[in-house]
Amino acid sequence: MGKIVRFGVSIPQELIRRFDQYVEALQFNSRSEALRQIIRDALVKEEWEEQGLIAGGISMVYDHHSRGMLEELMELQHQFHDLIISTQHVHLDHNNCLELLVVKGKAPDIQRLYNRLRGVKNLKHIGILKSTTG
Repeated sequence: MGKIVRFGVSIPQELIRRFDQYVEALQFNSRSEALRQIIRDALVKEEWEEQGLIAGGISMVYDHHSRGMLEELMELQHQFHDLIISTQHVHLDHNNCLELLVVKGKAPDIQRLYNRLRGVKNLKHIGILKSTTG
């Protein structure tokens, strides 16, 4: 990380009281660390909205006994192979699996992959982690 820059901010008393509660509840070490994370989150959101090159993850939970589901998931992963950097498959119990896809590419393409996966019948859950390439 580069040089740290200090600056002053004027905040109404009620807002700083609520911010301090937020800092404590999320167990940040300081107001500064909380503010840095809020800024990072806002910049990642902007990257996704600007449809630039981004990275992230897609998680799926499903019953691997569901007929045709594995074939459909595999087919979609092959169709979007250029976006998927890595996959991890975890057996949660006898029936349920967690699959993680690490993705990198243009935001609209990753959103399209996520939307297609979301349409797969019998998924128990699907989520997306929006991150940055740094």
